[in-house]
Amino acid sequence: MEDSKIIELFFERSEQAIAELSYKYGGVCRKIAFNILNNLQDVEECVNDTYLGAWNSIPPQNPNPLVTYICKITRNIALKKYRYNTAKRRNGFYDISLSELEECIPSVPQDISSCTEEELTKTIEKFLDTLDRKSRVMFIKRYWYAESVKAIAGELGMAENSVSVKLLRIREKLKRHLEKEGIVL
Repeated sequence: MEDSKIIELFFERSEQAIAELSYKYGGVCRKIAFNILNNLQDVEECVNDTYLGAWNSIPPQNPNPLVTYICKITRNIALKKYRYNTAKRRNGFYDISLSELEECIPSVPQDISSCTEEELTKTIEKFLDTLDRKSRVMFIKRYWYAESVKAIAGELGMAENSVSVKLLRIREKLKRHLEKEGIVL
């Protein structure tokens, strides 16, 4: 079913909207949640919460594209669950990709940072626009969707070592870009 038809079902408050959303995007939602949570029970809870989140926000939202909207809801819910699950312990699976980014974007208290979260987001988006498609996909898959280096390598037909080296170079380039833009963290 087309995304526009699914959105119409949400606006009509038809429960069929959830079924169609699940059929079309359930797999991608599960993948995102699993990449972050690495626990099937938490993944199912997260995906169900995603459907509830979509139900509660459409309408008034009329997302375009729908897939991006649903992926963002899933990611946010999964991250919230991840933070809850790891409040007193570390989960190495997702922490690895986050620690890689800390080389160029360390976690710093807001009162010490020279930029707002919005400025940082815009600067990173600007940086991503400078990358070739393959590098941008690699970066997003690793640091937004928390995919493993092995999975990225398999999807892109590359060696794991090549992906790791490429991601390292992208992070170094991001760090230089942030410094050039005057972003001091």
